[in-house]
Amino acid sequence: MGREQSQMSYTVEQLVAVNPYNPDILPDLENYVNEQVSLQTYSLDANLCLLRLYQFEPERMSTQIVAHILIKALMAMPAPDFSLCLFLIPERVQMDEQFKTLILLSHYLETAKFRQFWDEAAKNRHILEVVPGFEQAIQEYAVHVLSLTYQNVPRSVVAEAINIEGVSLDKFIEQHGWIVEGKGELVSLPRNEFNHPELRKASSANSIPLDRITRIFPLLG
Repeated sequence: MGREQSQMSYTVEQLVAVNPYNPDILPDLENYVNEQVSLQTYSLDANLCLLRLYQFEPERMSTQIVAHILIKALMAMPAPDFSLCLFLIPERVQMDEQFKTLILLSHYLETAKFRQFWDEAAKNRHILEVVPGFEQAIQEYAVHVLSLTYQNVPRSVVAEAINIEGVSLDKFIEQHGWIVEGKGELVSLPRNEFNHPELRKASSANSIPLDRITRIFPLLG
């Protein structure tokens, strides 16, 4: 079955590459979205292709499929996939309540308002829970944001960002290899060039200045 599944994925990607504006491939692309949901895979190019076809064939648009595409795009953050997809969705469709909810959730994530995000997500589980892996994907995005922002972060901030508390939070912290300090109330995050600017300076010091590169170009010619 794995081989057949791989072949189907290859076929859909080929259809998108060879003739992306052929309305005959629309059912294949819709099935491919459902496959992405069930197998927890993702193809932005195929999904954008489907949304473009919906623009030319609005009467064939499936709002359920569009919702799945947007949820998968949210799961891809910090990539700008959600905005790319939303640009191809007519405003009249965006006024649907489920899409207004997804747009609001996107805003909360982009502005790192995680408490508001999780509260809103809890009220709209019927929209989100149809896509497996959603919660885990958003938690990893929250980890990404925390890692860029903090050297040491209060445990309470971590709990709010990933929506986990108690023993489950302890396990999450352990799985990510973070160090707990300050009587368990402070979490030390791995060093990187964003939460430790001196690392960026060190990296820049090892790079070749631009003026030296421009001097080399004439010699290469």
